[in-house]
Amino acid sequence: MDMIKPNLLALLMVSIMGSTVALSGCSQSTKANTVTLASQQQAAQMIFDNQASRNNGAWGAVYMTKEELRSPRVNIVDVSSLPKMAEDASLQKWLAKFEGSIEGKKGFITTNGKKLYDDSCAGCHMQKGEGAQGAGYYPPLANNSKMQSKYYIISILINGLRGMPSFHSMMNDEQIASVTQYVHSDLNNFTDKVTAANVAQLRHEFPPGSDPSE
Repeated sequence: MDMIKPNLLALLMVSIMGSTVALSGCSQSTKANTVTLASQQQAAQMIFDNQASRNNGAWGAVYMTKEELRSPRVNIVDVSSLPKMAEDASLQKWLAKFEGSIEGKKGFITTNGKKLYDDSCAGCHMQKGEGAQGAGYYPPLANNSKMQSKYYIISILINGLRGMPSFHSMMNDEQIASVTQYVHSDLNNFTDKVTAANVAQLRHEFPPGSDPSE
């Protein structure tokens, strides 16, 4: 086997090392200039828009600057932009239907027993007084022997009963007499006459508390 001459060996080694450096440099240069998915993500992470993060809720919270934290607290809803009650046509329509506070008058206005029942009682006891059962129990008022006593109805309207609210402060004597007459006669065919004087007999000066059980 022939031995490689020293000069030729040295020349060969220099040639191999030069090629390796050239290839390595070429590879590094190509890698640095190539657009990859990772490089795009890294570039995107370098640009952080606080407002965009705040708007899309990406962090599960609201981003606030130090200046915003130092400023006085404000409501999330700008209440000054809401229309006033007198200017809200939709609200006025419902106030007229359910006879809320209109022109300084509070409570119900009508003395029509059926309208008072429809607006105040039918939501739970149903339109024809048939009652309902589901999340709660609302006893029927129609065909109910308890409704034969007008004073029983008046007492419940004034004082409330269990989940039913008191109408002590919402209806006057004439209104309570009218809705009592409707339940007593129209829903049950009983014939007693209900008067405001009957209601006055049971009305007291101390209305029940906000809890219907009181």
